Formats: sequence, structure tokens, C-alpha cells
Amino acid sequence: MNNYAPRRKKAIKLRKDGLSYGEIKKKLNVSKSTLSYWLKNIPLTEEQKKRLYIKNTLALNTGYYSQKERRAREVAEIIKNAGKEISDFISLESYRLFGAALYWAEGNKKNSLGITNSDPYLILFMVKWFERVLGASPKKDLKAHLNIYPQQNEQDIKQFWSQLTGIPLKNFGKSFVKPLSKNYKKNNLYYGTIKVKVHKGTDRRHRIFGWIKKVLKDITPRTELIQQEWRKLTEVSRAINLPK
Repeated sequence: MNNYAPRRKKAIKLRKDGLSYGEIKKKLNVSKSTLSYWLKNIPLTEEQKKRLYIKNTLALNTGYYSQKERRAREVAEIIKNAGKEISDFISLESYRLFGAALYWAEGNKKNSLGITNSDPYLILFMVKWFERVLGASPKKDLKAHLNIYPQQNEQDIKQFWSQLTGIPLKNFGKSFVKPLSKNYKKNNLYYGTIKVKVHKGTDRRHRIFGWIKKVLKDITPRTELIQQEWRKLTEVSRAINLPK
């Protein structure tokens, strides 16, 4: 008990000075439950309560304890644990279907085999996928076109995508430069948007959609039935842009 007496006396003084249990705990290395027992009859002034309230509010919104920081750590943990759910070895079939799904979402649906996006990860994956799954060489079979803004450096962006994908600069066609606009754009597309096209890729595109069709076979009958029932929705005339 004698060992606690000096710390108890110090704790009472610090509490009277307006410190929180957490602040006193750090100074004296005493548990909060012990402090609660020692200090339960030590009142705080209104000014001291106000200081602690402001301090706690700031702690919840800044630094390590902020909601944003806590959420960032939660998301990082979710991603880390999710990675453990996937085998380090990805089979060729899984790889093939992953790329087919990306193509279904982002690729050309008609006329040619190509994909357009601004995400370097997605583009590099699909270039590797075209090569590994479809046998399309970046140097011989792939063409590229950029979609950029006037203030961007076309040559630098071409160099970036060429270095990333392995598509030679000579395989880049004419870039489309968007006209200047007064509208504010929230997202900055630092690398522009790139369209990667596979030379003579029509049959390969049909092959990709054959894989997709196989995956969708269980839902195809229902989808076609409902579409047929609601066929009238496809008979509406296309909208016409009227002059203002």
C-alpha cells in the first residue's frame, strides 16, 4: 500500500489540475480502474470538463484515432485477409476467365478486339492476357491510341504506356486530343486513356465471348425469357437531340 500512496497523492493532484484518466495513466502507469477508485470523488470544474471534451473531440477526428485513419487500417486488414483467400498459384482457366470477365466489362463488343481504360494495372494485365491466352504479341499484334487533354504532353504519355506495355511507339496511332472545356473534372487522368487493339482479332473476340457464354449458361434461359417478355422495351425510338 505504501508504494501506491505517493502515486495516489500525485493522481489526486493531477485530477484536480484537470487531467483526464488517460493522461494521468500515462504519467503514473496506473490502471484506469484504479484511478476510477481513487478519483471518483474528485470533481472537475466546468472549464476543465470543457477542455477534456474539446481534447476528446479532436482526438476522434485527427491523427491515429481519427475515423478516416481507423477506416484506412480496417480496409488494409480486409485486403490483407482477402489475399489469403486466394491461392498463390492461379490456374490457367481462372486466369483466362478473369481476363474474359474484364474484357466483358471494358472491352469492345463489336467490330474489333480491343480494350480502353486509364488504369495502368488493368491495361498491363490485359496486354499480358492477350499475349498469354490469345497469343497476341505486344510488339507485333497490338496497336494503341491515346485519348488525352490539350495540356498534357503527348510524347511523354506515349513513352509511359510504351514502357509499361511493351507496345512499340511505332505501333501508336494518332491520338485524340479532347477540346478544351470549362467544366470542372474531378478525376485527373494523368496518363490519359489508352485504347489497345489486337490486329485481326475478330475471331479471338468471338472466342472470348464463347468462354463468357459458357460461364453464363445457367442464367441464359431465364435472361432470354425475360428479355423476350419485355421485348417492347427495345422497340422504343431512339432519343433525338433537339437544338436548344
